[in-house]
Amino acid sequence: MTSLDLSSIASFVEGLILLDTVRFSTPAAGKPVFDPAAGKYTYPEGDLIYEGPGAVQVSGTPGGISALPVATQPWSDETTSKYIALTPLAAPIAERDTVVTVVAVHQGGDLALLGRQWRVQDPSNASTIGVVRITGLDQIQQTREASS
Repeated sequence: MTSLDLSSIASFVEGLILLDTVRFSTPAAGKPVFDPAAGKYTYPEGDLIYEGPGAVQVSGTPGGISALPVATQPWSDETTSKYIALTPLAAPIAERDTVVTVVAVHQGGDLALLGRQWRVQDPSNASTIGVVRITGLDQIQQTREASS
């Protein structure tokens, strides 16, 4: 029996939907440092895991708490803002708590994505049949600075 070759479909799908640039990095380590030029504290950047073609989409499930809390934790382990990141199969499998940032959007893309960040909820999916890597995300709630 011959195996199913999805490589041509994968390249088609990548060119069709992986139009933005996403960055996967480890969470920042260390305390924030005051930047006198900017007048605010900044966190050191984590190590780069992947930067390249990708997409961030709202997942097909509604947000909100969809599971009971774990008895040993004071919070629910379920996400409240469900998103997915799509990357090529050649991208590394992201580990839990990896930070995903949209660093560039395609022509006509949603500029509101720039700089937004998400935290990986579970290791990226890997399967025997697939055309893109899917990673479950939870948006990192952050305040937006007013533009001047």
